Order: sequence, then C-alpha cells, then structure tokens
Amino acid sequence: MAANPVLDFDRHTDRLHWLKQELAHRIAEYVGREQKRTTEIPGFTVHRRTAPSPPCSMTYEPSLILTAQGRKQVELGGKSFTYGSSHYLLTSVALPVVARVVEASEQVPCLALSLKLQMAVVRELLSREEVETSQSAGKGPAIAVGEVTVELLDAFCRLMRLLDQPGDIPFLHGLIERELIYWVLQGPGGAQLRAVATSGDQSHRTAKAVAWIKENYAKPLRVEELADIAGMGVSTLHHHFRALTAMSPLQYQKQIRLQEARARMSLQGLDAGSAAFEVGYESASQFTREYKRLFGQTPMRDSRSLRSADTAQSG
Repeated sequence: MAANPVLDFDRHTDRLHWLKQELAHRIAEYVGREQKRTTEIPGFTVHRRTAPSPPCSMTYEPSLILTAQGRKQVELGGKSFTYGSSHYLLTSVALPVVARVVEASEQVPCLALSLKLQMAVVRELLSREEVETSQSAGKGPAIAVGEVTVELLDAFCRLMRLLDQPGDIPFLHGLIERELIYWVLQGPGGAQLRAVATSGDQSHRTAKAVAWIKENYAKPLRVEELADIAGMGVSTLHHHFRALTAMSPLQYQKQIRLQEARARMSLQGLDAGSAAFEVGYESASQFTREYKRLFGQTPMRDSRSLRSADTAQSG
C-alpha cells in the first residue's frame, strides 16, 4: 500500500505537538516557582518567566537553547534572533548579547531550557565517518536559529525524564547530549559549529582568541599577542573576529568586563570602585561612563536595583 503523505504529515504534526506539551509540562514541574534551576545534569538548566522582561546584557556560552513555551529574543550586532516553541537558538562561542523575554504571562509562562555545549564532544562526533554534516563554510556570527524537529524534541524530553532517575544520569546523559549535538549539526547552525570545532579552520582559530579574552578579560589586551594566539595576522584576526562575534576584540573585552563587574557588585556586594579594579579598569570614571552606556544606569544605582529585584523575588 502506498504511503499517504497527508496522513504522514498529520502524524508528524501531532507528534511535534505532544512532544512540545510534554516538554513544557516537565519544565514547569521541575522549575516550580523559581526563575532558574540548575539540574543534576552538567551544563543543563531550566528557566521560567511569568512576564516579558526588559532587554538585559548578558553572555551566552556555547549552548543549545530551546523555548518550549513562550518566546525570547536575542540581539547581536544589530541583528535580532527570535525563537519560540518551534525554533531553537544555537551559539557556538561565548557571545555578549542583549536578551529579553517577549512573550510570557502568569497563565502561560515562558518555559525554556539551556544545554551548554562541550566542544570536545562536538569534535569527537565530527571525527566519526558515519556523521555527515554540511560541508558549506561557516559564515556570519556564531549564532543561529533553527527549526525544532521531532528528533530534537524527543531527545530533550528524554533528557528531562532522566531527571527523575538520578542514578542513571552519569551513564545516560552523555549519550543523549551526543544525540542532540548530532541533530544540531544537521541544522542551519551546523556549518558554523563544525567550523568552530575543526582544528585549522579560520573560525576555530578565531574561537581560540575569543576564549582567551573570555578567560583573561582583566588582563591588558594586546591585539598583536592575540593574533599570535590565533595564528593569524592582525587584520585577518579583526576581520574574522568581527564576523564571528559582531564586534572587535576590544569591544568584546569591554562587554565581558562590564558584565563581570555587574555580577560581582550584585552577588558579592562589591562597591563600584573595587569591581572596576578587579575586572581590569584603571579609571573609575571611564568604568562608570561605559557601565552606564551598556546598562542604562550608573553602577551604584544599577546594583541597588538588582539587589531590590533579588529581594523581591526571594520574598
């Protein structure tokens, strides 16, 4: 009997619908009333927001983010990437972005999950002959929105179910994560992820420079030394760095420094001067000026607002 394409389409659509519902239900059940909960699976977090949020500067680590319910938006270099329950967001290097929740309510909260990518696992998969990926060159920034598939949703549902079996997490979570990376490599961001993970590729060399700044943000940045780390000429590094992150190395360092200072003031209670010094600033006035430009408020006022918000949330 010949296959019925209409019936197959209906079954596929129904499968997508039920998997999305299951994933949203499991996230809601696991996160409870919290905004964010770190799971027992390494690098795997779940999130919940009950109202749209204002734009917020933050750094997205190399990760796979899926919104099972609601909608989020990320801005990088003047471009917006919006994703809801039908799409996922993939980042291949650490990227300072402006993110916000655009669709959420008490009745229908935004429910999302984030899985940090292990580049060693990506490289291990790419080394296998049976893993076929697009051979097109990775172009543009290291961020992409892809369409959610039945295979991707099914794997994420199994990862959420695994949280109910903590004794099985050490053995099984790595297998499911490999499956998720396999499916992502077939998608629109797969070419860039492959390029970043492939030794010798220009994107891979540039990613080494990105990682160095991320780990050494408080140190003085000498572009010539950074070019040596990447194995490129200075002008070549500038070109590829901007293509991958939508900013120059100095702009990237500045955003990482300011975000780290903000975290230290909010979480550790540091004053602005101490936070500025710890993240590498020598001029307090320059720190205050650049901080206000990025976050919209002076360090002192912003820190006070963040602590008030945390107090209200915990209460």
